[in-house]
Amino acid sequence: MAAAKDGCGEGDRATGAGGGSALVVEDVDSFMKQPGNETADTVLKKLDEQYRKCKFMDLNLAQKKRRLKGRMPEIRQTLEILRHMQKKKESTSSPETRFLLADNLHCKASVPPKDKVCLWLGANVMLEYDIDEAQEDLDFLQDQFTTTEVNMARVYNWDVKRRNRDDSTKNKA
Repeated sequence: MAAAKDGCGEGDRATGAGGGSALVVEDVDSFMKQPGNETADTVLKKLDEQYRKCKFMDLNLAQKKRRLKGRMPEIRQTLEILRHMQKKKESTSSPETRFLLADNLHCKASVPPKDKVCLWLGANVMLEYDIDEAQEDLDFLQDQFTTTEVNMARVYNWDVKRRNRDDSTKNKA
C-alpha cells in the first residue's frame, strides 16, 4: 500500500477479473504522510473499501467456478460426441444410436454422416456449426474453464499469503 493504487479494483493482469495487487505498508509513518492519507479514519476507510472489493471479487470468482464446474461433464461429453462424429463423417455407413424420446422412452435411430452439428448454448439458443468449428469452440471453452480454475487458485494463494502477512504483522505488534 505504498502507493495510492487500489487492490482488487484496477484490473489484474493475471485474472483479468478487475483486481490490482494489494501493496504492503512497511513504513506506516511515511505512508500516512502521503497525499490523501491525512487521518487514520480516511486510510482505514480506503483499506476497508479495498478489502470489500477483494471479497466481492472472491465471491464472484467462486460463483463462476461453481457454474463452470457444473457444466464440465456436459462439455466433455459433447467433445467426445464431436470427436466421434469427426471420425464417422468420412465413412459411408450410418451409425445407429438410441435417444431419449420421452421420460423412460428411448428410440433407436440411424444417423447419416453430416458435416454440421447443432450446439445448445443455453438461454434458449442453439447454433449450427461445421464439426471442425464446433470442436474449436468447445476447445476454447475448455481452455476458459482451465484458465478460470488457475486464476481461482492464484487468488486463493494470494489471499493466504495476505492473511499470513497480516498475522505475522499482528504478532510483531
